[in-house]
Amino acid sequence: MTLNPPTEHQLLVFWVSLLVIVVAARLLGSVMQRIGQPAVVGELAAGLLLGPSVLGKVAPDITDWLFPADDVQTAMLFTVGWIGVLLLLVTTGFETDLGLIRRLGRAAAIVSAGSLVVPAAAGFAVGWLIPTAFVGDGTERYIFALFVAAALSISSLPVIAKILSEMGLMRRNFGQLTLAAGMANDVIGWIALGFIAGLAQAGGLELDKLAFTVVGVVVFFGAAFTVGQRAVDASLRRVRARGNDPVAGLSVVLITALVFGVITQWLHVEAVLGAFIAGVVLARSRFADHDLIRPVETLTAAIFAPVFFATAGLRVDLGLLADAETLLWAAVVLAAASASKFVGSVLGARLSLLPTREGAALGIGLNARGALEIVIATVGLSLGVLNDRSYTVIVLMAMATSMAAPPLLRQVLRNWDGTPEERRRLDLETQLAANAVVNGGRVLIPSRGDPPSLIAAQVAALAWPPSTEITVLTAGSQPTGELAPLRNVFADQAVEHRRVESDDAAQAIVDEAVLGYDAIVVGTDHHPFSPLVETLLRSSPVPVVVVRPPVAIGRRLPWAFSRAVVPVDGTRSSRAAQEIGAYLSAAIGTRLHQLHVTPDPSTRLELILNDHAPHTNATRGILDDAAALATTAGANFTSVVEHGVRPADQILQTSAELDADLIVISGTSRINNGQLFLGHTLDHVLSHATEATVILAVVPERAPVPAGRVDDESRG
Repeated sequence: MTLNPPTEHQLLVFWVSLLVIVVAARLLGSVMQRIGQPAVVGELAAGLLLGPSVLGKVAPDITDWLFPADDVQTAMLFTVGWIGVLLLLVTTGFETDLGLIRRLGRAAAIVSAGSLVVPAAAGFAVGWLIPTAFVGDGTERYIFALFVAAALSISSLPVIAKILSEMGLMRRNFGQLTLAAGMANDVIGWIALGFIAGLAQAGGLELDKLAFTVVGVVVFFGAAFTVGQRAVDASLRRVRARGNDPVAGLSVVLITALVFGVITQWLHVEAVLGAFIAGVVLARSRFADHDLIRPVETLTAAIFAPVFFATAGLRVDLGLLADAETLLWAAVVLAAASASKFVGSVLGARLSLLPTREGAALGIGLNARGALEIVIATVGLSLGVLNDRSYTVIVLMAMATSMAAPPLLRQVLRNWDGTPEERRRLDLETQLAANAVVNGGRVLIPSRGDPPSLIAAQVAALAWPPSTEITVLTAGSQPTGELAPLRNVFADQAVEHRRVESDDAAQAIVDEAVLGYDAIVVGTDHHPFSPLVETLLRSSPVPVVVVRPPVAIGRRLPWAFSRAVVPVDGTRSSRAAQEIGAYLSAAIGTRLHQLHVTPDPSTRLELILNDHAPHTNATRGILDDAAALATTAGANFTSVVEHGVRPADQILQTSAELDADLIVISGTSRINNGQLFLGHTLDHVLSHATEATVILAVVPERAPVPAGRVDDESRG
């Protein structure tokens, strides 16, 4: 076999054409973004300007030099574009949250069905009735009609998400439903496109080839979300263990996309479907975060996507619209695409009992086709299903709907007010995102199946939101107790059980904690702490929540939690205890007493002689902040101010007076002369609070402050 590299002249032309395309596409894409339009519109426009529609008319010699009719030249340029398609579909899949579709349930299913079925029917009808001059040579009419149906059904999730994000509607009920419907459209649309592409490649309905493709795709899906998911999880886990090496992370993303793309291409389905599923699988990994995909997004947005869309525009010849028949059918396709998607979405919204305005907004939002429509058109042209006429019509339809959706959606959603329930949900989500410990992330529960572990699991199940990913870790070389009762605590929540054989259980837990967890919740039955718990408090990179049951015999069950005392002092570590107490109260109705201890004025001469206002204002600020957190969480709480020289004595006294069965307290782990030091207050409370369960939230001294909050450790 002889490999023939491009000539020096071919390389020169390639580099110059690539440079011109990138500069023009990025420039016009930026212009479009400045006027509130998707960048893809400008990138397509760059291709239109450089192609036969404009530059080919004005300066044909320049066009012929930049884009010669040379197989090698064309192959090099379009290969870069197809790499862009692959990466674009990976990022689209990564942003597809299958859990969101499941959570929205019936409404998402009905809206998705309406926004898919009606446009698909309209597209099939248009594809069946359109003149033969628009059908690719040798293509069966029904295959062409199916292709048009798929083209009119798919929405552009990136365009929709960008509009919603810019308008601050991403987390609103409408925004969530639009995203879910758009995701469902994409998932079903890409699967359908894969099968239609298989039919096109087979040249018609050949049952043996169709059966091979159908069975192959079913097996591929099953393998992708089982074996493939485990392989991706294992790979990303190693990346996390190595400190999130960006090169290793990017390698996992690209290799996964290529493997999945190769498989679907071998199955006579386009590689774009494999790339999309690769993105979904990567996003589902518990070891994935947005930093994983960010290099791919950056590279795609900067180079590959602009090249793809510009080269797609190069193939569009606006001169074809001079033909009355082409212009007429372009208008028909645009009208059918817009009206069918709108009607289908509104119908689905009405069947879901949604307001008319929300249904109209859904119809407009889901009408944005954008980038993915261009991918479909390009696939159709490469397969010979579309010709220059039909390709131009579909590309122009995609551009028109992408340009119309943002201003129309902004107009419909202007002054959009949510329900009180929706506002409460949004406030709670904002609060959770700012929390130091309790959030919707990942919690690690070390367990040996013993009663303290069960109590720790109970606390995690009550205080953390249901969306939290729970991992139960058994580490060590000794047999463990029964874990079934512990898993039962979490009801319908997904709980992962990991077992690590290690002679150093504490270190194994710490090693696991660095792999993207937000907190460790561990049970213990005594104080001073066991060597394992002490090691966690010393070494954990994330907050550690220690749950210690009552020491006194005969105390009621530790998870009864009827009355709780939570000391508050305005520090970051104190906030961690407030969070746990507030969400426990919201879950089971615990009466929460938020206690702030100030120095006794009788012992502080300066407080008698001087103005008390600064001290009073500081106290009020601390209590107001604590009350705001408790209110947002939905807690049943009371704010209490007591005076005393020793806060520990006052905490114990208040707990005894209230007959509290729970104390939630916090601190910062420090090492003093080689010894773990949590503070005299914590030690005293832990030693003397024998009749109450004590939850101790320990924040590492250098723990990062959640985005959007200021570290006020020095307050109070």
